[in-house]
Amino acid sequence: MYLPGATALGMVFKDGVVLGADKRFAYGNFILSRSSKKVFLISNNVGAACAGMISDMQVLVKRVSAEVKLRELEIKRPVSPNSVAKFMSAVMFSERLYPLLTQVIIGGVDGSPSVYVLDPLGSIIPDDYATVGSGTEIAIGIIESEYEKDMDEASTVKLALKALKSAMQRDAASGDGIDLLIIKANETRQEEIKL
Repeated sequence: MYLPGATALGMVFKDGVVLGADKRFAYGNFILSRSSKKVFLISNNVGAACAGMISDMQVLVKRVSAEVKLRELEIKRPVSPNSVAKFMSAVMFSERLYPLLTQVIIGGVDGSPSVYVLDPLGSIIPDDYATVGSGTEIAIGIIESEYEKDMDEASTVKLALKALKSAMQRDAASGDGIDLLIIKANETRQEEIKL
């Protein structure tokens, strides 16, 4: 079967959220790109990390970002990560007959940091950490063994990098670098790590 592969993750830390994903876009055993972007900023306080078809990710994030920006203009305050996850869930469920082939992790800060996992049909699962994609089993094993509640930013970023690097070593569909998105109440930062 020709399925897209990737590894993406999201983790809550004391002051915010870390979202990350590898840069390889593989379709079956064919590598289409070594510089794909699977981590997106939806608004100033919410981001997404995805695994699956790049085109489906881009369409979904573009649509949700536009709606979130319009909503923020209406209510004159940031939209919460929970609301963004619920809206994205509704969009994905409305496309269920021809599903968007992507798994999504939504993370953000609205008072407290939060992470939500969405499957291609729009089911929402809130959690402190999550992984999606073909490298999930490897990455989640690393995170579950070392994750602690209320970790600091540096420790969480270090753990995210360790989990992604481990997945990229064992999963042929993941690799070629890492994109990270760190979201805190007063700061949003993107990092690209070349390997």
